[in-house]
Amino acid sequence: MFVSASPLEQFEIINLIPIYFYSFNLSFTNASLSLFLVMCITFFWLSLSFFKVKLIPNYWQLIHEELYFLTSNIVSENLNSKGEIYFPFIFTLHLFLLFSNLVGMVPYSFTVTSHIAFTFGLSLSIFIGINIIGLKTHGLNFFSLFLPRNVPLIIVPLLISIEFLSYIVKVFTLAIRLFANMTSGHTLLKIIAGFAWTMLISGGLFSFLHLIPLGLLFILIGLELAIAILQAYVFTLLTCIYLNDVLDLH
Repeated sequence: MFVSASPLEQFEIINLIPIYFYSFNLSFTNASLSLFLVMCITFFWLSLSFFKVKLIPNYWQLIHEELYFLTSNIVSENLNSKGEIYFPFIFTLHLFLLFSNLVGMVPYSFTVTSHIAFTFGLSLSIFIGINIIGLKTHGLNFFSLFLPRNVPLIIVPLLISIEFLSYIVKVFTLAIRLFANMTSGHTLLKIIAGFAWTMLISGGLFSFLHLIPLGLLFILIGLELAIAILQAYVFTLLTCIYLNDVLDLH
């Protein structure tokens, strides 16, 4: 009897090298391996981009330049000239998320961006960093972000509460958007693939009908690749927008 694996099994974190320090689990997991692979692939791709640089760019150099200009446009359109100092971080973030999402599309790999703990940790770190930049730039005047000008005194407490909550929610929306899109897409691919395989091994007419979900699977793979690229772009774009909010107080 054929038992189909759970579509959520692909998100399970497995200890590859168990490491325990008192009550802390510091094991090297498949998530750690995936992050290491993403780092290696990113450096390798960048090295290909800079290998034998020519005035007329080669294939790798052209892709690198296009991604560089795309990120540069995000920064310039949202942060203007004051965002140039933050470009290295924004470009690194964009590359990291892009390759993390694309590596997760490889069969039997692990998608780190499909875990809410990872995306929330990343968005929280960015949020803390943005607030530090805001406090360093504006001092105590930074807190005027939660109180628009010319507001009647009677509604000040309510307005500050609303502004503060909407400001805090940015951390969750940034994390959940990436996590939900990657998790739902990979789960759907697993379900369709399992359905096609079940039909194939059933024999008879179902062996031929499995071509229908198989064709749908190829279409969904293309869609998921587009989503992987788009979500890296959206996360980077929103990071620039949130950074601009603390640099230009209303």
